Amino acid sequence: MNLLKDKILTDGHAIGSNILKVDSFLNHQIDVKLLDEIGKVFYERFKEDRITKILTIEASGIALAVITAQYFDNIPVVFAKKTESLNLDKDLYTSEVYSFTKNKSYKIMVSKKYINSTDRILIIDDFLANGKAILGLKEIIDQANATLAGAGIVIEKGFQEGGDIIRDMGIKIESLAIIDSIEDGVVTFKN
Repeated sequence: MNLLKDKILTDGHAIGSNILKVDSFLNHQIDVKLLDEIGKVFYERFKEDRITKILTIEASGIALAVITAQYFDNIPVVFAKKTESLNLDKDLYTSEVYSFTKNKSYKIMVSKKYINSTDRILIIDDFLANGKAILGLKEIIDQANATLAGAGIVIEKGFQEGGDIIRDMGIKIESLAIIDSIEDGVVTFKN
């Protein structure tokens, strides 16, 4: 997606050889017009997959999932919570996810009443690095006996193993920008 790649090159900020900050437009401050275009592209790439729900993890994936859902005739968006609260159902699907960016593991939770065996689920997330978020969400989908239809990723770090791991499992991944390398502050994309 050229619009996204251009935005990464103009407004993204590379740190070292493996961190790309896109918080000025994607996951802290949000460029709504860009997100709308991202939602349209995800719809085009998954419109034949009979999606019934979109699943993501709080917080960065929520805006992406919601804007994408409107193109699938406003299907429900479910997000895995990272923190327990008094108003969270006790009957939960759970998984453990390691965050590359935060360098820690955390428990994710989804109420059992929001995913069931008839669902065909599209995972939406902002980044794919080591694949742990997708694997954690897949574990929740499997616990519900639902079907994982695919994963829509805004930015994939192609130089890390996550994309290969997920694709080797036979999961359909549509990444809108795949980074080949980050060197000396310069981002290079795979074609």
